[in-house]
Amino acid sequence: MSFAPNYVAPARHTDPGAALAQVRDIYDANVQHLRDALQAFVAGNAPAGRVRACYPFVRVHTDTVARADTRLSYGFVAGPGTYETTLTRPDLFGNYYLEQFRLLLKNHQVSLEIGTSAQPIPVHFSFAENDHVEGHLTAERRLLLRDLFDLPDLNAMDDGIANGTHETPPGSAHPLALFTAPRVDYSLHRLRHYTGTAPEHFQNFVLFTNYQFYIDEFVRLGHETMQSSARAQDYIAFVEPGNVVTRRAGLLPEPGDAYGAPPPRLPQMPAYHLVRADGSGITMVNIGVGPANAKTITDHIAVLRPHAWVMLGHCAGLRNTQHLGDYVLAHGYVREDHVLDEELPLWVPIPALAEVQVALESAVEQITQLKGYELKRIMRTGTVASTDNRNWELLPSHHAASTPERRFSQSRAIALDMESATIAANGFRFRVPYGTLLCVSDKPLHGEIKLPGMADQFYRERVDQHLRIGIRAIELLRESGVDRLHSRKLRSFAEVAFQ
Repeated sequence: MSFAPNYVAPARHTDPGAALAQVRDIYDANVQHLRDALQAFVAGNAPAGRVRACYPFVRVHTDTVARADTRLSYGFVAGPGTYETTLTRPDLFGNYYLEQFRLLLKNHQVSLEIGTSAQPIPVHFSFAENDHVEGHLTAERRLLLRDLFDLPDLNAMDDGIANGTHETPPGSAHPLALFTAPRVDYSLHRLRHYTGTAPEHFQNFVLFTNYQFYIDEFVRLGHETMQSSARAQDYIAFVEPGNVVTRRAGLLPEPGDAYGAPPPRLPQMPAYHLVRADGSGITMVNIGVGPANAKTITDHIAVLRPHAWVMLGHCAGLRNTQHLGDYVLAHGYVREDHVLDEELPLWVPIPALAEVQVALESAVEQITQLKGYELKRIMRTGTVASTDNRNWELLPSHHAASTPERRFSQSRAIALDMESATIAANGFRFRVPYGTLLCVSDKPLHGEIKLPGMADQFYRERVDQHLRIGIRAIELLRESGVDRLHSRKLRSFAEVAFQ
């Protein structure tokens, strides 16, 4: 026998607010059912049968390809048919869902169906933010938990939709979003683990870096901003790992702030958040060195549907005319990272996005006060190669048919790192606008490697400026409007409707 909350049959809605309210009611009732049953189980009162709760879903049906605005990159279905997706965490995604519902109603002039799906909510995804239930259970009770509650099912959360490999079975609805609710919940839990902060703190603009020096400077700037009572860019809080919240001077603490505490050790990829009330602030993540981390973190941040992410980090300059401290603005990528080859074939081009490119170049001009021909002294635009072999220059090259150095030269690459192509490729794959601005920290092909004293001076001189350029670029993107930022070039011809 299975114990489940009352099933809510699909109901039609023509008002996005009413549709979202129905989603909230269904989700809250189902999650509360799981929490109540779990609390009873932890207290020693096992239910008499299997406990099940399910996600809400949204469905839309249309008989025409017509839509109201062909300039949009999202907000419409690909053609006649039935489309649906499961939904989760309306407390976190409420504004996002409201906008997707609004666009579907506007573009197709049809109602939305909201009801209870047949997709179970894994019990782990029902935990409140500060619940740690399994830590209080014996091994025997944890085994019994598996028999009584639904656990995460990887078959329900693969990336076939985003990868373009999903095939809708005959008679089934087409996908309405890139990610199903279980896939979203899975990533939300991974984000807590890898970054040490709750998903609620992530902002819609993300900076990635591969060096702690940038994080140190971001922390300094974050606290400096919080010490001012002025409404600098409307930032209201700065959040660090452990969900440690610092409010801007003059603002009162909020209820959840008290739960924050510095972790005993930093997580694998710590995240820091310069928060705005509307979520359009800046998140910065230290992904460390290597493409595996770059793929892992972007796989999970993608479910938050950010407006853009940008890589700021160090690279090897490949041209003799470059100097240490010069900037590289990527307009193309050579992918030798080998972490996305299965999801995104190498023959897929990763285009530069004009809106991001313009913002990054404008930010360099504004921060350095150099323009036109003078700007070329410190910045070069070109191809960035990313490799998974940190010691590529040590590979034997005698009589080799192909060497990294030859391939990089043939590609016209001007810089080399281990993360940028991965971040750009995953941005392309997940329809998240992306960009890369790197700083030359060594020139291995020309005998210039970082020595301790030289490295210290380099970091002092460039990290602050580079970070301020990245922050200014994000501000320019925000000011220009996200409607311009989301590009049709990132969407396929059989695209899902949700952004």
